[in-house]
Amino acid sequence: MDAPRRDVRELVVVDGSLGEGGGQVLRTSLALSLVTGRAVRIHSIRAKRQKPGLMRQHLAALECAAEIGEARVTGAGLGSREIEFEPRAIRGGRRHRAIGSAGSTTLVAQTVLPALLFADADAELVFEGGTHNPLAPSFDCLERSFVPALRGMGAAVAVELERHGFHPAGAGRVCVRVRRSTLRPIEVLSRGAVLAIRARAIVAGLPEHIGRRELDVARDKLGIEKDDCTLVTADGGPGNALVIDVECDSGTEVFCALGRIGLPAERVAAEVVRDVKAYLRHDAPIGPHLADQLLLPMALAGGGSFRTTRPTTHTTTNARVIEVFLPLRIEMVDEGAGVWRIAVRQS
Repeated sequence: MDAPRRDVRELVVVDGSLGEGGGQVLRTSLALSLVTGRAVRIHSIRAKRQKPGLMRQHLAALECAAEIGEARVTGAGLGSREIEFEPRAIRGGRRHRAIGSAGSTTLVAQTVLPALLFADADAELVFEGGTHNPLAPSFDCLERSFVPALRGMGAAVAVELERHGFHPAGAGRVCVRVRRSTLRPIEVLSRGAVLAIRARAIVAGLPEHIGRRELDVARDKLGIEKDDCTLVTADGGPGNALVIDVECDSGTEVFCALGRIGLPAERVAAEVVRDVKAYLRHDAPIGPHLADQLLLPMALAGGGSFRTTRPTTHTTTNARVIEVFLPLRIEMVDEGAGVWRIAVRQS
């Protein structure tokens, strides 16, 4: 599959304060610059955040993208609010990237993963940093929701958790393997039957009773069978997460909440239960976070559609950045009763 390249002489200028004004603009712009071969200037990076500019995980994503793309980069540095990125190729191979502290491995991986589907060779990337971060998708979401959706589009992708990494210590380890693939459009319009609901409580360096209390709440509030509840004790930490998978005919949605100092286990569980119940309230197969993540691979596939709930600002921002780079339009239609249909179409 060839990358959807356009006139590489044209410099794309992206306003980093667009939409939600966070790291999403940077990550999507880097991914599309790699795939299209178009140089990009991004200014006002993370302008709407309390600490604007590149944080450690954003810099790691930029450096990883530059290595894969053999790119010329200016402005790369912690706190930088403007960069230029000019890729020359998309190279596979084996690489290791230490993000530092609890910077999200999943967000860095999602920045470069789409481009590696177009690389000149198979790729294997090892990331060290955070795997369960309060401001990013957990590894569980990557592994059991996003990656299976990519495989359904034809992508040859595999991910493996080698070590958990909780905020603030990090020190997790994730391996991502990608083979050159041809993406195809998909339509996911109905959730179908709920096949199973499973809960996993992860505790690292903390008493096991925390996880047991979370699982008790999940069983009580969602009717999950005892055999579908698992307590996982992990190395490192301290850290805790409750993860609930909702497996349906259409795929699996993953919901996660992280334990925090001073927050009882019962309240952590209540957060996840609330999100699961909100998802089950509508026949919308794609949850709000996966909706955001699917837009880019669907755009690279040239089309597709799905139903979800009201689009988040991350989703609408992602759509606007994609339309800057590719000759596509992304339609978001309110179908009523809390369900929206999002379609990616050729302009």
